[in-house]
Amino acid sequence: MGVADLADYPWDAVAPYAATARAHPDGIVDLSIGSPVDPTPEVVSRALAAATDAHAYPQTVGTSELREAVAAWFARRRGVPGLTADHVLPTVGSKEFVALLPLLLGLGPGDVVVHPRAAYPTYEVGARLVGATPVAADDPAQWPRETRLAWVNSPGNPDGRILDVASLRAARERVRERGAVLASDECYAELGWDAPWDAAPVPSALDPAVTDGDVTGILSVYSLSKQSNVAGYRAAFTAGDPDLVARLVNARKHLGLMLPAPVQAAMAAALADDAHVAAQRALYRRRRDVLRPAVEAAGFRIDGSEGGLYLWATEGRDAWESVARLAELGILVGPGHFYGPHFPQHIRLSLTASDERVDAGAARLRAAGG
Repeated sequence: MGVADLADYPWDAVAPYAATARAHPDGIVDLSIGSPVDPTPEVVSRALAAATDAHAYPQTVGTSELREAVAAWFARRRGVPGLTADHVLPTVGSKEFVALLPLLLGLGPGDVVVHPRAAYPTYEVGARLVGATPVAADDPAQWPRETRLAWVNSPGNPDGRILDVASLRAARERVRERGAVLASDECYAELGWDAPWDAAPVPSALDPAVTDGDVTGILSVYSLSKQSNVAGYRAAFTAGDPDLVARLVNARKHLGLMLPAPVQAAMAAALADDAHVAAQRALYRRRRDVLRPAVEAAGFRIDGSEGGLYLWATEGRDAWESVARLAELGILVGPGHFYGPHFPQHIRLSLTASDERVDAGAARLRAAGG
């Protein structure tokens, strides 16, 4: 399978429902794609502007300042001490890394790429791109012998599920039995909501409680898009096994995958400043606190959703019927069909809308449930 054989981009199927929602007298409340709507913090945009004299090519491996900032952030915010610049690699957003990792690792036909049952579709796309077999399985005991790459996602997209240390240890042990790579997508790690996650960091696959101090075969993937409102910067990184990182750096040099120098400077500034992240987290908490009870009042059950930017909800019927029902209320959401075949009655609602739009959507949902 190649690029030409990929299925149509799934979000194109939502267009008719978006048109219905836009026709609402009070306008659309777009809770579909999770694209940030709040301003980029000044501490980040100032750093970007100050680095615009970028006349030389950037290094694929990234600046030492950025890699050291990532290592310091892991120690301070994720409970992962001891990382160095050699453990870190910046990426051009996290989606390209998710899609290209099977290629960069040299996977192909006969290899298996495991991903969660409720899954961001790019895990499967990356596997199919190189002719590998994608397998949806949450339980590491079910991962096939041919597994060469296993994705875990915590907090999950779309379901907001958080994996505890025991779950991450089970994943780590299974990949070591298989001689595989464990890639942990942790892009929403600063957004843990329910106890005990709000009182302590969402566990990383690199946490010493998971690895016993040995990160061999493990990569953590992170993006600043949501915590720092820089989705347009394409600012992300991976960290973990330094031998794996060195292999990836070499492959990415050949492909010309380099993060622009001004973006690297902005990332270093963002990672050093916790205040703007706390402020953004408070905005999302407020929106979640408004939206969740309104969704439940409208007849939906919320599953998972302990962390991240989404509510994973069902009213016990096909997701497209729920999408159509909410579109009539002027509310646009995503169907569970987009995240694999296992949750056809779920919908995903994003918290990435303004306070005013979230309030409007919540009012409509409460009225519909009343």
